Amino acid sequence: MKASHPKKGLSTNAQRYIFTGILTAIPLWITWVFFEFILGQLTKVGLPWVQALVKPIEAQWPNLSRWITEGWFQNLLAIAIMLVGLYLLGWITSRVIGRKLLNLVDSIIQRIPLVKKVYGATKQLVTAIQERPEGVDRVVLIEFPSPEMKAVGFVMRVMKDERSGEDVAAVYVPTTPNPTSGYLEIVPVSKLVETDWSMDEAMTFVISGGAVAPDSFRYSRTEEADET
Repeated sequence: MKASHPKKGLSTNAQRYIFTGILTAIPLWITWVFFEFILGQLTKVGLPWVQALVKPIEAQWPNLSRWITEGWFQNLLAIAIMLVGLYLLGWITSRVIGRKLLNLVDSIIQRIPLVKKVYGATKQLVTAIQERPEGVDRVVLIEFPSPEMKAVGFVMRVMKDERSGEDVAAVYVPTTPNPTSGYLEIVPVSKLVETDWSMDEAMTFVISGGAVAPDSFRYSRTEEADET
């Protein structure tokens, strides 16, 4: 009769628990990194405004300034100021006078040689994300990285082939679990598999590595389905 090996069983359980712990920590870590970056940037931009407000308070009400000068309070106040500022910016730019001011800023920036390139490219990217391409769905499937496989992609723009006149699409293919890195593919529109997914649903699918997905979806084009 063979003797049992409790150490081996303990080692196996430890490896399994550690691996389970890693899988549990990954989404929490990614979420933390994302919000830490966003909140850090908001704090960095808003902190000078907070410090400018705190100085007159220190002179007038020294007792009140004791806890206002605390670092954690200033960081929270900086984030709050930036969120309010972004809200007001969105509200102003949605009005007629805001659009005129934004057009004025655009015209000024377009006259600065190097800045206009970065600003123009960034603005075009934001516009492309906000607007749905004409004639096609935003979220599609494309044959990538091989004809036997498909990847989720976002149609950024539709263009025409100068020689054939065929419509081709610029498709951004995000990677898992970080969708900010990916590939840009030029794909004929006829090769796109249209989906009924929203951007939020597609991003959730990509970030979760496919764990959060509908029970069924369209994998092949209608012509392919008919042929099979």
